[in-house]
Amino acid sequence: MDESQAANPEHLDVLIVGAGLSGISAAYHLQTACPERSYAVLEARDDLGGTWDLFRYPGIRSDSDMYTLGYSWKPWESPKAIADGPAILAYIREAATENGIDRAIRFGCEVVSARWSTAESRWTVEVRERGAAKVLTCSFLFMCSGYYDYEAGYTPDFVGRELFRGVIVHPQRWTPDVEYAGKKVVVIGSGATAVTLVPELAKRAAKVTMLQRSPSYVASLPERDRFATTARERLPGAAYALTRWKNVAFGFGFYRFCKRYPAQAKRMLVNLVRKELRGTVDVDKHFTPTYDPWDQRVCVVPNGDLFEALRSGRAEVVTDHIETFTETGLRLRSGAELEADVVVTATGLQLKFAGGVELFVDGLRVEPQKTMTYKGMMCSDVPNLALAIGYTNASWTLKCDLTCEFVCRLLNTLRDEGHTRVIARRPGPHVREAPAIDFTSGYVRRAIDQFPRQGTVAPWKLYQNYPLDLVALRHAPLKDGTLEFS
Repeated sequence: MDESQAANPEHLDVLIVGAGLSGISAAYHLQTACPERSYAVLEARDDLGGTWDLFRYPGIRSDSDMYTLGYSWKPWESPKAIADGPAILAYIREAATENGIDRAIRFGCEVVSARWSTAESRWTVEVRERGAAKVLTCSFLFMCSGYYDYEAGYTPDFVGRELFRGVIVHPQRWTPDVEYAGKKVVVIGSGATAVTLVPELAKRAAKVTMLQRSPSYVASLPERDRFATTARERLPGAAYALTRWKNVAFGFGFYRFCKRYPAQAKRMLVNLVRKELRGTVDVDKHFTPTYDPWDQRVCVVPNGDLFEALRSGRAEVVTDHIETFTETGLRLRSGAELEADVVVTATGLQLKFAGGVELFVDGLRVEPQKTMTYKGMMCSDVPNLALAIGYTNASWTLKCDLTCEFVCRLLNTLRDEGHTRVIARRPGPHVREAPAIDFTSGYVRRAIDQFPRQGTVAPWKLYQNYPLDLVALRHAPLKDGTLEFS
């Protein structure tokens, strides 16, 4: 590190970490609501887009509609409600370019650590820029780096994988040279990635098998939204907002129905699958989970493409456990053998808090699991820091947009009242703790102890409820007895 640079580091009012969906939104809100604030967006990769630039596997798409996954401030104009990855990436790039945000992004800048000094009211941020160490300082740190490890997905320690003579690839590491046309492909997994891959691979592969340990809930949604199409024709200026709110209401209502009446919701979802598959697949065995709807995320398939692939015979589903890899495929616990040329391990993500950035407050390391999350966006007793974390039961961007608005409210209050610090003080023992994510999914269970906890009452409780958060983050007073300004 250059000694003069370390002694006189560049200072910015706000540093945004991550140039994905939430980082671009953070920059937009900041330059719109706090135009006097200097800022930069630090992105470790060589392009913006986050998830939508990282994942390149066949068929990559959203599992949320784009009227709610899209930004509140930039209408989604494509007729497709369920969009593919390249279209989403183009949308994010366009949003950044149209608003000059691309000029504020510093690519190849990996944030290693951030140290808060109460005496100086600033963060000192250690960055690796193209491999070279560098230091920046900021008054407020906004982490928009997602919730999982970008470097590696989760792959179980499969017995015998070294014996396999074919190709094994995790979707997070998919490259264009993975050849599957005319080959036998096994996709291990039953989550969103697996149900996306299978119908797309089935278009060119000789045979595709989705191998799952247990079933997931899968629901078909139309790729195009008829309401949006009609609204664009009749009320073009209001169409996006109307469709967004229609979908928010539907999603929230469906989630509440599933949680309140789980048996009825389960029966409804399974019967819809039964109707799609028309007796071609054993629905009780392969599409009837043992858990209730929304104990794990419900997978979405546009226009029932997964079911069409299964009906046609181009794909099949097998519910069993892997005993071992063999030279030519997989041997299952039942004794059955699956032949494969390519095995795709769609076995999940590895969660990572704040992109793995080490945080310190006045020399003491922040242990995230010992903090409590305030309104799902700040850590207790950590000053001038916010995190953009979206919903688990709805589109990610809905919560992130509200978080960005709230951060701007904080910054403007600091300015207007002449303060330099804001902190959410940890509540007393009267507020009981709970895991921050109430999901039974394996990727959550493996890492939830590395994340902040939530409380059992507001403002520490995560409601996963957009209407409630709309009030709490956009309209509720900042002086709530928990936030301290100084």
